Amino acid sequence: MKLHIKNGRLIDPANGIDGVSDLFIDGGVVAATGAAPAGFTADRVIDASGLVVAPGLVDLSARLREPGYEYKATLESEMQAAVQGGVTSLICPPDTDPVLDEPGLVEMLKYRARNLNQAHVHPLGALTMGLKGVALTEMAELTEAGCIGFAQAEEAIADTNVLLRAMQYAKTFEYTVWLRPQDAHIGRGGIAHSGPLASRLGLSGVPVMSETIALHTIFELVRSTGARVHLCRISSAAGLELIRAAKKEGLPVTCDVGAHHVHMTDADIGFFDSKARVSPPFRSQRDREAIRAGLFDGTVDAMCSDHTPVDDDEKLLPFAEASPGATGLELLLSLALKWADDYAAGQHAQAGAPSPLSRAIARITVDAARVAGLKAGTLSAGAVADVVLFDAGARWKVEAAALASQGKHTPFVGYELTGQVRATIVAGHIAYERKLS
Repeated sequence: MKLHIKNGRLIDPANGIDGVSDLFIDGGVVAATGAAPAGFTADRVIDASGLVVAPGLVDLSARLREPGYEYKATLESEMQAAVQGGVTSLICPPDTDPVLDEPGLVEMLKYRARNLNQAHVHPLGALTMGLKGVALTEMAELTEAGCIGFAQAEEAIADTNVLLRAMQYAKTFEYTVWLRPQDAHIGRGGIAHSGPLASRLGLSGVPVMSETIALHTIFELVRSTGARVHLCRISSAAGLELIRAAKKEGLPVTCDVGAHHVHMTDADIGFFDSKARVSPPFRSQRDREAIRAGLFDGTVDAMCSDHTPVDDDEKLLPFAEASPGATGLELLLSLALKWADDYAAGQHAQAGAPSPLSRAIARITVDAARVAGLKAGTLSAGAVADVVLFDAGARWKVEAAALASQGKHTPFVGYELTGQVRATIVAGHIAYERKLS
């Protein structure tokens, strides 16, 4: 299908574009921006007046719950949630059941996702068999099956020798290792951020040192092996300072933060609200402000939804017994825009610097794609036509029943957010649309 999207505010951070312009799509790729290619005749013209036209979002962490946890969510429900949230490419962690440690499992997941013809799904393979931290997986075979990197999800590796061997193997083939920095022992079994609030509520704590000790270890191994490492869901100011120093040193590391952590603190637990039970836990206001600043100055490479759908049976329990996790695919865009409104707009703008809106879109498109090594997040001519059209000023209330995700639990239920997706285009076909001319 040939599409002509006209009169929209085209924002493409990869190419420094932010202004009213037209977009032309032909054969599933971007044909041109601005003026139409010679001889171009559209099958459909979409008037995007008043809307932002941007690259489709790239989400660095979205659990689809298949295989094994279909009672929590299904590919159908979560990929519908993705396109309704403007997400066109998503990376799924390997902590399914069975774990994504065999090529056949990866191929099956890719096949199922491809047949749904919605968002692009890019699995992470397990770094160790069964995520047990003992035997390494066959990374080369998993890569051939479609994995874009290797992770331990929420399972820390206790034996540093195993992590060393894994990083040596990964470096040999230039694979990226995705790690959530957490010590295997300190804070194990903890429920909330270690601090006055956890003490008052009688909740076991997860100290910041659990993150920083793991980071020190990871950086020493990176220095030794040269392996490329992506650090997932950084939650603390101290952790960000270590990452800032590591980047300044020239270590090949990147990092992301969960969208929820950009806005929430441990105070949002309130009176044991299980919707605010997440991993890593929400930390102090100081940590949250450091995350916001890190997103602005580039220490944090990308924001992700950390989408983790949880069913009622595992969430509607006392706080300490509830499963951690929150739905986020449909909130990622709005939470990025909220960060731009709350923080980026308040910083002193430099001449030629991107607008707060452009900076927010970069963190969930081209910057995320660069981290994952994907050819996505751009509207360059010849790029795959993954596009989102949204009304940046439209306000909507987060209501659990209205979410497409099978997981209805998020600490933002009841909040009023801005940014409503009007259409999502995946590889040139309209995967979702709402009130379009």
